[in-house]
Amino acid sequence: MKTILTTGSNGLLGQKITEKVLAEGRVKLVATSKGENRYPAAAGYEYAEMDILDSKQVRDVIERYKPDAIIHTAAMTNVDTAEANKELCYALNVNAVQTLISLCEEKNIQLVHLSTDFIFDGANGPYKEDDAANPLSYYGESKVLAEELFKDSKANWAILRTILVYGITSDMSRSNIVLWAKGALEKGLPINVVNDQWRMPTLAEDLAEACLLAVEKQANGIYHISGKDYMSIADLVRKVADYWALDQSIVTEVTSVGLNQTARRPMKTGFILDKAINDLGYRPHSFEEGLKVVDGQISLES
Repeated sequence: MKTILTTGSNGLLGQKITEKVLAEGRVKLVATSKGENRYPAAAGYEYAEMDILDSKQVRDVIERYKPDAIIHTAAMTNVDTAEANKELCYALNVNAVQTLISLCEEKNIQLVHLSTDFIFDGANGPYKEDDAANPLSYYGESKVLAEELFKDSKANWAILRTILVYGITSDMSRSNIVLWAKGALEKGLPINVVNDQWRMPTLAEDLAEACLLAVEKQANGIYHISGKDYMSIADLVRKVADYWALDQSIVTEVTSVGLNQTARRPMKTGFILDKAINDLGYRPHSFEEGLKVVDGQISLES
């Protein structure tokens, strides 16, 4: 059985990988993150503190556990924070990736890296894997720079690009679009939502499954991983309202210009998923099915 090491295991995707491994037992898991373990169960896997900016600690942990594969989920993903703090963004999203690539080359470890639809400018979505990158934000630029490191490396690697990941865990450090919309609507707070940005939201469980499939199938190259439904952010929020029978009258649709976000966002991304479906056996949920999964988990929490 393969041993995989995850970075960023306290995040949403990291916790979903842990959850899936514990439920299915397909691999041995070493979960790593900065600080204490936030996953509620401590048995059935190893946990090690690991700051991806500390290259010596990263080497020590990898040499201790000798994984067959690393799934690298840790990153700065807040687009506006990245725009405001480019130096830290570069350290987390580029330098840390170089550290992992070098170690994986040296020790013959497969490296599965997470990237984003924000490498594209949103002028011609949905996108195929070989479409040209043209990021509009520093976050997108940092992820392009990280991808370029792989193309020059001798490591065994796969890049999984994804879009607008949503889901819920028992201990979350940050929200996501579905939970934000549900929470605001439940409180009856008037919200402004963009109607000219289009995405294919991704259930965290689907992305976790894609990560494990990439390891199991020794995937190599770039794969697009998202949900299968294409919608505007405004449509997404209305679908959330419909699912939980919440009042939509407090939703005001605005354009991207009206929202005045720090970093520019691509207008229409979305992915063509054929490669992941055919090569990995990837089978994403519909958005409605994804909301049902989240709803079931909220019910268990309460």
